[in-house]
Amino acid sequence: MPVDRSYIRVKAMLVAPHPDGTRHLVSVNEPTGENPRGYHRLIGGSVELGETFEQAVIREVDEELGARIHDLVHMGTVENIFRYNGELGHEIVALYSGTVEPAPSDDGGTLTESDGAVVPVVWRPFDDSDLDVPLYPAAAKDWIRSLAQLVETEVVATIAD
Repeated sequence: MPVDRSYIRVKAMLVAPHPDGTRHLVSVNEPTGENPRGYHRLIGGSVELGETFEQAVIREVDEELGARIHDLVHMGTVENIFRYNGELGHEIVALYSGTVEPAPSDDGGTLTESDGAVVPVVWRPFDDSDLDVPLYPAAAKDWIRSLAQLVETEVVATIAD
């Protein structure tokens, strides 16, 4: 079923770091007119009527990955204005961080979209400067960089103990 992009959509998405602190979980999406190599997207989705951002991200991760979120923290909110095969899209996205259990293997896994489509998931490096596959929402980049620094500090401290 096509997505109605004629209104601003409200979403909640998760930045889920890998235990090694060097990467985070994303879905791998098919090529579009704007992204001929496809694109990566944070895990999560639309907020349903009467649902909080937090309830939405918990539900979406459960529905898509069959996983629970631990140490859920609200990071901030971003606005995402984009084109998808030429069509204008606009989203308000609440960003969360937390770990997922069970986590996909180091080689990745799959998630199931609300329409039943099965989409690959992979661990995208926090340091993604050499990747030519964009990450959406693009406005989340600064939040993800900040989280990467925090996670790296925690991993180093754990190793030192």
